[in-house]
Amino acid sequence: MFASFLGTLLTLFVLLLIGLATVTALVSMSDNEQVKLKPNTVLVADFSVPVADRASKNPFESFDFTSMESRNPLGMKQILDNIEKAAADPNISGIYLDVSEIQSGMANLLEIRNKLLEFKKSGKWILSYSEGYSQGAYYLASVSDEIYLNPEGAILFKGLYTQITFVKHLLEKLDVETQIIRGPNNQFKSAVEPLMYDKMSDANRLQTQKMLNTAWDEMLSAISNSRGISKETLNQAADELALTKAEKALELKFVDGLAYKDEILAKLREKTRVAEKDKINQVTLAKYTHAKVGETSISRNKIAVIYAVGEIGGGKGSESAIGSEGLSKVIRKAREDEKVKAIVMRVNSPGGSALASEIIRREVELAKDTKPFIVSMGNVAASGGYWISTNADYIFADPTTITGSIGVFGVIPNMKKLFNDRLGITFDKVMTNRNSDYIDVMEPLSAYQQAKIQEEVVDIYDDFTALVARTRNLRQSYVDSIGQGRVWMGKDALEIGLVDELGGLEKAIAYAAEKANIANDYKISQLPEQKDPFQQLIEGLSNEARAQSMLKNQLGEYYPYVEYIHLLSNMKGVQARMPFFMQIQ
Repeated sequence: MFASFLGTLLTLFVLLLIGLATVTALVSMSDNEQVKLKPNTVLVADFSVPVADRASKNPFESFDFTSMESRNPLGMKQILDNIEKAAADPNISGIYLDVSEIQSGMANLLEIRNKLLEFKKSGKWILSYSEGYSQGAYYLASVSDEIYLNPEGAILFKGLYTQITFVKHLLEKLDVETQIIRGPNNQFKSAVEPLMYDKMSDANRLQTQKMLNTAWDEMLSAISNSRGISKETLNQAADELALTKAEKALELKFVDGLAYKDEILAKLREKTRVAEKDKINQVTLAKYTHAKVGETSISRNKIAVIYAVGEIGGGKGSESAIGSEGLSKVIRKAREDEKVKAIVMRVNSPGGSALASEIIRREVELAKDTKPFIVSMGNVAASGGYWISTNADYIFADPTTITGSIGVFGVIPNMKKLFNDRLGITFDKVMTNRNSDYIDVMEPLSAYQQAKIQEEVVDIYDDFTALVARTRNLRQSYVDSIGQGRVWMGKDALEIGLVDELGGLEKAIAYAAEKANIANDYKISQLPEQKDPFQQLIEGLSNEARAQSMLKNQLGEYYPYVEYIHLLSNMKGVQARMPFFMQIQ
């Protein structure tokens, strides 16, 4: 009886896998089916899912079973390509931005906005509508020819702020001592401050205020240019929270009209010359990926776009984390591929392990000696993220890219009191040598051990500043003056010599093609190669993946706090990373 029961369970499990594989195949086929458009079609962009650097191939990552549609985020390259394609597509009449809130870093948002400005040069229209705009959503919508707001809606226009989480007193309550070693004069290396203080240091406050001011000025300039509203009026509206009333938004010319959805649909019918009772021809940004416009390149020449996204550590890594072994292998493969004429590495990383960063940097150096190697910095390319970028031939950053953070540190917790006094657990040991217990988190470092770590941190910081000085043709003393762990916005990083030019991913690709002398004769190869949907589905059934998915769904906007604790507990070795947890809102 037990054997029969076990056999039934195994059969059901196999049938489940077959069923999932079938659904996966059907979803993949559905998503990849070529889209044919009718004349006067509206391209609908709602950006209701997070904007990713690269789209996932797993159709079940964000699958909506109620509508049987995939809600996977589009990658930046897909979004930019689709907007460019729409500008040349005779069947696309215009773009309808149905935006309320956008989950995107500021650099990615700026690149999309700039692409929409390019789209307008085609003579086609952009219309925006929302029941309520977040600040980022309005920043994007401000490119539109017409902006509409629900009569009872509002625009959350209030200026930027960032909030940093400090856990010093929590650790004190747990009797956990944090033994922190920073690079010499790394006063701006604020990654360790949440463990040391209960508020920002003066240095951290200075750099954070500078970053916010740069980002806010970028937003104000863009909105002012598009809407013809002075910066003084924009700042006054933010100070007074004036746009919480729709009528005030109309009065100050932030919007062109107050309307309900049915009135917006009527406007879209008018623009596309559709009768009142007829259906508006529309296609989503995601579906439009599979619409064919123009000729597909058959060139043998390739530009490899390599995505370096997430925390930097050892091992193979994943789609959301950089592994030194995995990324190095990808760069090496692109370097050895004769069809790849140039490499563009898209970096979106706050850093991580200094050792892992150096391993990746070495592969970048080797690749650069073989073919043009260009870096495109996304939302964040700081500390280790900057380290792996240094050897590139040319570095592009967006004005609001967070970069720099040239500095290193080490953190070793001492949990002796927690276990001894709080939990009643004691430890004893036997050693063969004087420092066999280096590094033991169950007791404090000896003075000699602490000096050894300090020596290592000093050496790595010296290596970091020397590396930047050598690759950027700067004096090491100057690099130290702009280093010390300080974080910079891309616009400021250009002024101090840390990057070569302001621009996004497309500009970096065009520059790489020019340097490789293949300006009009290439196709894009995106790396690392992604796993097939079924393999990702099976991996998604693991306990860890299910637990992570459940936490994300349950905690929503608070999930980053869990990630922060996870990062804190998994740090190994000397670190080259920016502040652990800082969100600009």
